[in-house]
Amino acid sequence: MDVLIVTGEDELASLWGRHLERSGATVRHAVTQEVAISALDTGPVDVVILNMTLDGGSAIAVADYAGYRHPKAKVISVTNDSFFSNGAVFDLLPNVRAQVANTTPPDDLVAMVEHYGDEGQD
Repeated sequence: MDVLIVTGEDELASLWGRHLERSGATVRHAVTQEVAISALDTGPVDVVILNMTLDGGSAIAVADYAGYRHPKAKVISVTNDSFFSNGAVFDLLPNVRAQVANTTPPDDLVAMVEHYGDEGQD
């Protein structure tokens, strides 16, 4: 399974990445919208773990582009901001499957990635 983590929080991306790699995933990390778009253009992606408060650009643009380049890719939205607490992200972005806090235990995130990453796989 190919996973793209999009966040400027390097320590968090590293923690999640290690857990995902132990489960057999191939993980890439992008810190900005520009780097994420480039990653989406250059390789397969099954799941995008996306920090909705992305400092380097628009997380919504990344999710939208992921849906265009990789229609089967699923997005797991990560935020501690109350802006999306009403579930609006699910209305805005049809490829979002879950919304979690950045304090979500890594093993729980791995389980979600495995679950949603297997959706639609042949």
